[in-house]
Amino acid sequence: MSMEAGADAIMEGTPLIKPSTTEHPLYDQVVEACRTVHDPEIPVNIYDLGLIYTIEISDENEVEIIMTLTAPGCPVAGEMPGWVAEAVEPLPGVKTVNVQLVWEPQWGMDMMSDEARLELGFM
Repeated sequence: MSMEAGADAIMEGTPLIKPSTTEHPLYDQVVEACRTVHDPEIPVNIYDLGLIYTIEISDENEVEIIMTLTAPGCPVAGEMPGWVAEAVEPLPGVKTVNVQLVWEPQWGMDMMSDEARLELGFM
């Protein structure tokens, strides 16, 4: 595939962030578990900060989470995916959890929920 064809494929609407399986019965519980994890430097949970990009749950209840951090130099970069996995693994019905850390697309303040913006005084 030429570079131009690749660029066209991206522009045709391949989402930068893979969609979550929101219709899965475990989805809401996984979201709530993610909300128990906080960035130590910011008093808001990582879900409302917009750090959880994708929650994908297979028919076998295998949970794949794609997340990012506010900055690559975040002091807990190595630990945060583990915290997320530890929060989700104990949920009844969850078979496995795999948390992947990505830097693309880069996190931005526009990814925060209204609740997070309010909490941090941005609204």
